[in-house]
Amino acid sequence: MYMKTRYKKLTSIFLIAALCHLGVGQSAAAFTIGEERELGEKLLYTVRSAYELIDDPDVSQYINSLGRDVLQVAGIQYFDYHFFIINESEFNAFAAPSGLIFFNSGLIGTMNSENELVSVMAHEIGHIAKRHLASRMEKGKIVSIASLGMALAALALGSGAAAPTLFVGSLAAGQSAVLQFSRQDEEEADLLAYGWMKKMGRNPEGEERMLQTMRRIARYRSEKMPQYLLTHPDSEARLDYVQSLLENENKEAKKYSSVNEFAFLRFKYRVMSLVKDQSTLRTYLANMMSNAQSTPLAVNMAKYGMSQLDRLENNFDSSLKLLNEVIAAYPQYPILLVDRAVIQLAAGRDAEATKTLQGVLQKDKENVYAMFYLAKSLIQQGKQGEAEAYLKEVALEMPEYSKVYFELGQLAANQGKAGASSSYLGKYYLYEGKIPLARQNFLIAVRNTSTPDILRKESQALLDTIKRLEGAD
Repeated sequence: MYMKTRYKKLTSIFLIAALCHLGVGQSAAAFTIGEERELGEKLLYTVRSAYELIDDPDVSQYINSLGRDVLQVAGIQYFDYHFFIINESEFNAFAAPSGLIFFNSGLIGTMNSENELVSVMAHEIGHIAKRHLASRMEKGKIVSIASLGMALAALALGSGAAAPTLFVGSLAAGQSAVLQFSRQDEEEADLLAYGWMKKMGRNPEGEERMLQTMRRIARYRSEKMPQYLLTHPDSEARLDYVQSLLENENKEAKKYSSVNEFAFLRFKYRVMSLVKDQSTLRTYLANMMSNAQSTPLAVNMAKYGMSQLDRLENNFDSSLKLLNEVIAAYPQYPILLVDRAVIQLAAGRDAEATKTLQGVLQKDKENVYAMFYLAKSLIQQGKQGEAEAYLKEVALEMPEYSKVYFELGQLAANQGKAGASSSYLGKYYLYEGKIPLARQNFLIAVRNTSTPDILRKESQALLDTIKRLEGAD
């Protein structure tokens, strides 16, 4: 299974490199904003094929909401930003051309506060806003867009055996300098992140704590340096720089509003439960729960994490018991009720799940997390018409969430609507990065006379997009 997964990643990486190469034959010196947008669009459609993403609606909404908060103070940008969580234990985060920003789950697991996450996010946005990557490409004048695509995709392999070879091979003839930001680049991105955090009313000490974590990892893992520390060098110098900024800040005695860490800790344990070794995480959570020095929030969120582990191991009674204790402590957070409904649904208690989710949506009509799982609950009860309405609402709110199109495609197929099913499945495969299958389904949808006009036109438009991105006539 491990080798099969690695092979799949390698295949996907070469696909990304090929797409980056097709249709953009310009030299690096001509790497304009328009070309960067085109490269970003190609990467966006294929990234799911290279990376295993954690993109449940609640996880995606949380990380993108934080991103929007940073962008609101960052000002007008050249690009539309997209934020992704990669299921990969390697300590890594990186920005790709035109506003694609990736966080490995291994990095999320080292964080202890939302401000730490925001500091990394703001730093990566800073690199894109200042076009550091494009600037270094112009200076090098030897880096092709194809090799850049290969290099960025190679980061997906983390510390795997193939990663260094692929990474170095794709950046031969001195091209490795392109993805290794200079000290000046790092200082500029750190300063931007620092200023943006202040504008957001967030304590920039979160940036200092994240750099301290980086320094610790650099010291203890020097024999096998994580990619983040290779592409973002000088953690010691960066820490000194940020601490000097904080020294001046302390003289002003500026006060920052405290951050409620509930949403961050829920997000962190959701991510960790999906990717970490379960026995290790269970021990960590148990220690947190039994530690007399743990805060009530820390104890309850450790219970939440334990509940997630129990759900994934099909221990539904235990999972519900723990989660109900958390809900009793924090009844003001309806997202916990959605979590409970997800457990009920997994346990086959569809009617209970439906009641819970309908109750949440009565109070919060825009809760996409609740909409999606209510649709799944209704499908299991044979209420396909009601489910379809909710799925279409999810697609409207999260148009790049691939799983919603799979569900819509299955519903249409069950109703004998072959054309509509192919259109929806085409979008599912497109957002999963499976371009040939996407093309095949879009062609069927366009040619099927039963396909509704709106879906036929959309399928044709996406076929045209695929052709354009591949450089076809």
